[in-house]
Amino acid sequence: MATSRAEPSFCLGEHTLKVPMALFKDNRRRLIERLKLSPKFTNRAMILLQGGDSHQRYCTDVDIAPFRQESYFHWTFGVIEPGCYGAINVDTGRSTLYIERMPDEYVIWLGKIKPPQYYKEKYNVDEVLYVDELCTDLQKKDPEVLLLLKGLNTDSKSVTKPAGFDGIGQFKTDNEMLHPIIAECRVFKSDMEIEVLRYANKISSEAHKVVMRNLKPGMYEYQAESLFLHHCYSYGGMRHVSYTCIAGSLFDMGAEYNCYASDITCSFPASGKFTEDQKTIYNAVLHANRAVLAASKPGVPWPEMHRLSERVLLEELKTGGLLQGDINDMMKVHLGAVFMPHGLGHLMGIDVHDVGGFPELIDAALANPEQAKFLYEQRINQFRGTGGVRVEDDIVIIPDGAELLTCVPRTVEEIEAVMRGDKSEEK
Repeated sequence: MATSRAEPSFCLGEHTLKVPMALFKDNRRRLIERLKLSPKFTNRAMILLQGGDSHQRYCTDVDIAPFRQESYFHWTFGVIEPGCYGAINVDTGRSTLYIERMPDEYVIWLGKIKPPQYYKEKYNVDEVLYVDELCTDLQKKDPEVLLLLKGLNTDSKSVTKPAGFDGIGQFKTDNEMLHPIIAECRVFKSDMEIEVLRYANKISSEAHKVVMRNLKPGMYEYQAESLFLHHCYSYGGMRHVSYTCIAGSLFDMGAEYNCYASDITCSFPASGKFTEDQKTIYNAVLHANRAVLAASKPGVPWPEMHRLSERVLLEELKTGGLLQGDINDMMKVHLGAVFMPHGLGHLMGIDVHDVGGFPELIDAALANPEQAKFLYEQRINQFRGTGGVRVEDDIVIIPDGAELLTCVPRTVEEIEAVMRGDKSEEK
């Protein structure tokens, strides 16, 4: 963590991206502006968020490391230490961070204990106090209501845990207003946030190319995963991944930087050479991916993009001899769900499946007689055991379309060139 009086920032060395604490100050500003537009807003309201805690492994004294901050708290304050609280006066925008008070004897293990002023400068907040002063400080500030974070995560179906502390019962609290508004704020990324997402994609894309260049028949998938993790950590300062690497039959792997995620999937043969059957399936998926990328822009409904991807996929499979019949009739019975029984994509940010969500895209119906009549059984049987293909990129919607953040070899020709060591084809 680098700090300066001019512009405090997060970075992990000169070769890594500097993330300005102004990013999180701007997030707080956006949140306040949006809250004040709510018909439920009242003056003298105060936001209170509780950060994540470190935990030990079962009954041991070993920390589950490394600690990763709770996402809403990080979005609001950018704090990487556990055990903190944060408050924001909605009327004035004044921010207060509450940190753990370390016992004096910890100086033996930690060196000089850093005072509140250090964290005030480090995180660009207006005030820093200790957690054991939280209740007394709130009594002095006397808010009309504490806005607490409680709401459903539409992916996990888990409910966020609102802030709690000894003495909170003496304050009026609201558990309903904050969650939908802060979740909506997280959907729309600022320019500073997009820059961090670009960096996470850049390093993760490079790591995927390292795997491509080094993968050989006979290697274990965990060895390929280790190449990805090593590159992200060594060259990007990324100790965390956005999710546990999926390295079975394909490579769905993405690292995160300062809690901002990437999510990239590459599919390619270990031999470095696609068979004709593999090309048929891979190109069908790639062409669907690129059709969606070309059509994505502000105002285009996401369900429409899902249907586009299914249509292109069905057209490609028909051309490849796996399907027969009219494409429109296939669409009517949702035949695409047989080959793509999941959504087209998801929002991304501080969480790899970021909050905000969108309506369910389409019923992922299983095969039925109406669907089966379009399948060319002999050709389908030829492809059994070929395996699945996923081509997953990260994009940001911009005024005139979509910006592709991911930068990995995608065409069959590009992948084969990289895997045989030809760097001229690398992106």
